[in-house]
Amino acid sequence: MATPFISEVKRTHSCGALRASDINQSVVLFGWVQNRRDHGELIFIDLRDRDGLTQIVFDPNVNKEAHALAEQMRSEWVIGVQGKVRSRGMQWNKKENKEVSATNPNLATGEIEVVVSDATVFNRSETPPFQISEHVTASEELRLEHRYLDLRRSNLQATLITRSKMNALTREYMVKQGFLELETPYMGKYTPGGARNFLVPSRLNPGKFYALAESPQLYKQLFMVAGFDRYYQIVKCFRDEDLRLDRQPEFTQIDVEMSFVSQDDVFGIIEGLIKKLWGEILKVDVPTPFRRMDFYESMEKYGNDKPDLRFGLEHVVLTDLIKAQGAAAGVPMMEEAVEKGGIVKAMCIPAQYPLSRAESDKLEEYVKGMGAGGLARAKVGETGEWTQSPLAKTINPTLRQAINAKCGAKPGDLLLFQFGREAQVHTIMANLRVHVAKKLKLIPEYGSGGVWNFLWVVNPPLFEFDEETKTWAAAHHAFTRPHDDCVQYLETDPGKVKCWRYDVVLNGFEIGGGSIRLHDPEVQGRVFKALGIGEKEAKEKFGFLLDALKFGAPPHGGIALGMDRLAMLLSNAESLRDVIPFPKTQKGTDLMTCAPGDVDEKQLRDLSVKSTVAPK
Repeated sequence: MATPFISEVKRTHSCGALRASDINQSVVLFGWVQNRRDHGELIFIDLRDRDGLTQIVFDPNVNKEAHALAEQMRSEWVIGVQGKVRSRGMQWNKKENKEVSATNPNLATGEIEVVVSDATVFNRSETPPFQISEHVTASEELRLEHRYLDLRRSNLQATLITRSKMNALTREYMVKQGFLELETPYMGKYTPGGARNFLVPSRLNPGKFYALAESPQLYKQLFMVAGFDRYYQIVKCFRDEDLRLDRQPEFTQIDVEMSFVSQDDVFGIIEGLIKKLWGEILKVDVPTPFRRMDFYESMEKYGNDKPDLRFGLEHVVLTDLIKAQGAAAGVPMMEEAVEKGGIVKAMCIPAQYPLSRAESDKLEEYVKGMGAGGLARAKVGETGEWTQSPLAKTINPTLRQAINAKCGAKPGDLLLFQFGREAQVHTIMANLRVHVAKKLKLIPEYGSGGVWNFLWVVNPPLFEFDEETKTWAAAHHAFTRPHDDCVQYLETDPGKVKCWRYDVVLNGFEIGGGSIRLHDPEVQGRVFKALGIGEKEAKEKFGFLLDALKFGAPPHGGIALGMDRLAMLLSNAESLRDVIPFPKTQKGTDLMTCAPGDVDEKQLRDLSVKSTVAPK
């Protein structure tokens, strides 16, 4: 009778562990059948677990029963084998009529194989709906429906193993820096600002709702008031937002808060953590300190506050040149945009990257898809004249020369223009810049291409003007400390107020953001007043935090890093869904469990909730 596996025959190695140094050793392996090859007398199986693959060999001369069992085995069966390690060495190739090397240089275990002396089947598998392979061709919808199978693929397993290592390295680093890992509630009180919250009805308090935390922001500030000094947490957060490539409704962040610190102190801690993650996981030495870029410079040159610095194609603002020419500019649409308070921007594509007329037309289609009226263009001729452009007929030659000079345009270069409302022009030009860079293969479609350009974007405005309501709103949140020299503008000109907020950016992705907080109740009241929030309203919305700030709150600041985005960039993944074990689709659904799902009327009555959606 065969010795029972698991209870008595224990696994000795993973399927990625054996090497030439293990030859002649007796081993026990457990795993899944990746594939099976029947060579007549010998049957070869690639056995897989999360650590890799090992080739195992069933020989009837060694064990007839095990060989007979192998004849039945198929892909994804779960089996256990006992045997001896031998070299794959040289084998006779019938086609070439000579001995050839049987080793597999592409496999970590490629120098050896295991000759099976005993085997068992733990579980059979039906034929999977798609091949368990790194190069799977099945649709993402089918793979998400069977995510437990998709997660067997080696590339996804490697990504999640990397993510586990990120967690361990983060904890190790933060503890050495004197931080305490403290927990905050998932369910709290709804407070306005930021993203839309998921709401949870309270059965014990009919008609009242919890909000799932979009961030531990207020709680971590209370930790500072409580005197814990240095806090961190790898925490799950929730935002009820429209989804995209780098956004999910539930996500994980490395949340950090520190007392008695300046902006530079926060930067030093975070740069050290990033340096450790990149160094340990990718063996890349990230230079520190990171570059710092003023918010307004970022908007002017790149159109957003998360610029990708792996390539050029910087924007050039031409508004002042158009203003200086006035009615003599000869470009009526640009003149009109400036007169209405808008801006004019250009981007120069060097002659070394020639675009055909058809390709330029496609760029215009691209920007129209973002709401642009069109894409003005001009090709620079040998003497600086403009060709292939309706602008060439009317533009003032002096203005044309000034634009060429400011853009650094040379013969053969192509100029692209946008003009109109400032926010819209920035957004369109920012997206166009990245779109063109990918088209010209200056950067890969996704992933880093082996280039890591970190920077801090600093000194943004504390307020932004809401054109619809004609009021000022907090650009980030109302508890960000303004620059001392800007406090004087809180009542008179809020648009001039810069603040101690910062974002850490990598290759066009914001991977973290934070601020130095407002701990002074008097200045906090003035910020609320600028936002149109009276004392009574502030008390209703933020009363517990405002009360806490009155009892000896220390100066403090912090940041949150997006763990999912870090994992996506570190693993060169295409989207966040590739680094989250059980992600949601772009419609916020889980195709595997069919969440969100229906609930019955009794459950709704228990929660004092009524649905306004008619049953299907």
